[in-house]
Amino acid sequence: MDLSALDGIDHRLVSYEPANDIETAAERRGTEVSRILKTMVVRVGSDDYVLVLVPGDRLIDWKPLRTHLDVRRLALADEEEAFAATGYRRGTITPFGAAGGWPVIIDSSARGSGEASVGSGTPGVAIHLDADDLIDAVGAEVVAVTKAMDS
Repeated sequence: MDLSALDGIDHRLVSYEPANDIETAAERRGTEVSRILKTMVVRVGSDDYVLVLVPGDRLIDWKPLRTHLDVRRLALADEEEAFAATGYRRGTITPFGAAGGWPVIIDSSARGSGEASVGSGTPGVAIHLDADDLIDAVGAEVVAVTKAMDS
């Protein structure tokens, strides 16, 4: 786990028992589902990806994401493809130190939202830090690219 991008940024590592669902993960991390930012690996083209940070209580809204990226087709990388693209296993994928140096997009709902919880690259360890510090640290584009789960 290379967290050198966090040097000088107020953060804490939170150890927790890995969970099979987001609600249990939030409870074990000591946070709310909406504060967990899932790092989704989205295929833009052949060997071309973007990392999309999605609040735990939301889903990717594909149309605005396609519009923002100016592409007609996108796909969520499967587990092996995500590992090959980032060097991290699903459930641990982090925007910090991911192989490939892929661009990062974070949903606009995260800006100014306070503490966020993201994967660290290691099972059972999360990084908690201010969402705005996260945006700055990974150079994320802030774009409205999610929708409520019931939409």
